[in-house]
Amino acid sequence: MLPDIRLLILPLPDFALLPFGAFLDKLRFSADDEDYSQQRYCSWTVAGLSLDPVPSSSGAVVQVEAVAGQLELAGFDYLVVFGGRNAMATAALAPRYRALLRQAGKAGVKLVGIDNGAFLLAACGLLQGHKVVVHWRHEAEFRAAFPHLQVLTEQLYCIDGSRITCAGGTAAIDLAVALLSRACGRTRALKGLADMLVDETRDSRHALRSLELPAGQGRQVQRAQALMRHHLGTPLTAEQLAAELGISRRQLDRQFHASHGMSAKAWWLEMRLQQARWRLLNSSHSLAQIADEVGLGDASYLGKCVRRRFGCTAIELRCQVEN
Repeated sequence: MLPDIRLLILPLPDFALLPFGAFLDKLRFSADDEDYSQQRYCSWTVAGLSLDPVPSSSGAVVQVEAVAGQLELAGFDYLVVFGGRNAMATAALAPRYRALLRQAGKAGVKLVGIDNGAFLLAACGLLQGHKVVVHWRHEAEFRAAFPHLQVLTEQLYCIDGSRITCAGGTAAIDLAVALLSRACGRTRALKGLADMLVDETRDSRHALRSLELPAGQGRQVQRAQALMRHHLGTPLTAEQLAAELGISRRQLDRQFHASHGMSAKAWWLEMRLQQARWRLLNSSHSLAQIADEVGLGDASYLGKCVRRRFGCTAIELRCQVEN
């Protein structure tokens, strides 16, 4: 009996274990009857460019089963790329992976980018004309690197024809369920969720409660925060933001003071500074590049804001992770 769905799994160096393990375990539960872990209804092969173990971002390593370039790619329905922790470092891998990914696409294999895997697919020119979902933390970075691509805001995943992207984290479970549903039916796709202690699967447009305010704290503030994330790298003013919401700047500030004890402008600056801090610690981007990505103008202004907020220079902050 041939499996209903066959997947080639391609973890990139420094990949995150959470989406990788979550995705594979969902496949495992659906692949067999009971909990026997046999690849009957779906099958997968973990591969790399060589047989060398692939390190994860946590330091644990995964031993691949095969060299991807030596496999018959047409024998797979999906090629699933798990991106590395550093988004632009993942994109920089394009020269090494481009031939393989393009060959798979030409063979009719659907290409899937999970976590920062979308950065590699985009850098290889394989997302042209397709909608893309990336992790909210990397959304502005993706827009800056690939301004010609359409990024969907606040979605867990997007299935757009032969190209599929997923924000990562536990959303990998939801994507796995969606892919399995198409191939094996809904009942088999849902099998094992209780064993994984997952209450229910989420659709692609599920709104993360962790990105929302507590109950009772202003729907307008929630909408404003969503727009702030969307326009992170855009030098919009609080007045322009309020206009998009159809309220006055004074009304917007009043609601932010009630929810957060600060004005909308101050909250937006804090969001930008937290994003800048994350990029300083987790990327090799220049100060000017980071300032542009988070809407803080130039390196000089970014430096002043960082010193005022974190009590050290941007360079000193970056050196903390290097030491």
